[in-house]
Amino acid sequence: MIILALATGLRQGELLGLQWADINVEKRFLMVRHNYFRGRMGSPKSNKKRIVPLNPSTMDALLELKRHPNGFVFFDEKGNPLTDQKCKWPMIRACRVAGLRQISWHVLRHTFASHLVQNGVSIMVVQKYLGHADVRTTQRYSHLNPDLDHSAVDSLPSYRTYIAQNVIPFRKCAES
Repeated sequence: MIILALATGLRQGELLGLQWADINVEKRFLMVRHNYFRGRMGSPKSNKKRIVPLNPSTMDALLELKRHPNGFVFFDEKGNPLTDQKCKWPMIRACRVAGLRQISWHVLRHTFASHLVQNGVSIMVVQKYLGHADVRTTQRYSHLNPDLDHSAVDSLPSYRTYIAQNVIPFRKCAES
């Protein structure tokens, strides 16, 4: 579940609501259609379905999981869908055993987004994967790669050269 969270940026409730019918093994993607929170199945936070691609290693990890007739990807020992409370303590124990500070499942979502931004992925693509309705929510991650903006504007030509050669008659435009 941690691998999938880090590789997809799904919210905890979206992970808990994930069903095998939502996963396209051949094309390596999953469709976020459900949110399972406090024992209730609902729609994702933005009320919109979305598609998230899966890399080969994440697909392999998913295929190693046992399947249960209930259709859920993640379930407890009785075959019931996992709950947020049943996921909380294993995460705390895993952090403790690994010698890490305690984190929540939501930190994994931020880590997914941060890694994409740091690797130069467009903020619009990250927004689509995370399912944010407003790109401003996603832009909180853009500070992690200050070179991203520089590389984009560095690709622009030097307009000073054009102005000096009177190719762009800037002074004339400003005077009129």
